[in-house]
Amino acid sequence: MKNGFKYAALTLSAFLIGMSVSNFAISNVPSKIAVVDVQKVVASSSQVKTLKADREAKIKDLANFVKTARANVAKETNATKKKALEDKYNKELNQKRNAIQKDYASKLSAIDKSISNIIAQKAKAANYDIVLAKGVVLYGGSDITAEITKSVK
Repeated sequence: MKNGFKYAALTLSAFLIGMSVSNFAISNVPSKIAVVDVQKVVASSSQVKTLKADREAKIKDLANFVKTARANVAKETNATKKKALEDKYNKELNQKRNAIQKDYASKLSAIDKSISNIIAQKAKAANYDIVLAKGVVLYGGSDITAEITKSVK
């Protein structure tokens, strides 16, 4: 009888502890969730539009460089000089292309960081516990895309 009572008390204690932990876990679920359509925010950003226009201009300049280089190589009749000229232009083209890509990536990264900071600031100001990308959420959450879009320049 004593062993049965001990097992019953132990089982009851384990059950109560389990329920307490479960209730504690449920009570810590965030209550305020926001969603942001990040693609829409990025697309409407004037910084991104300027960056894309700048990149397109640089790519156009690069295309003109290639056109000029081809014409200069075509004019050369000496095979050795022609090969040296091709190598020179290829090296220069690769350097310019890499510089454009590196510059674009660094500026895009800075813009991304800026947008992320704005989202974090707005979320903290409005007391949101979690902010998710709109494409990830099927239902629910307060859409703060318009507010973020206005803040992003």
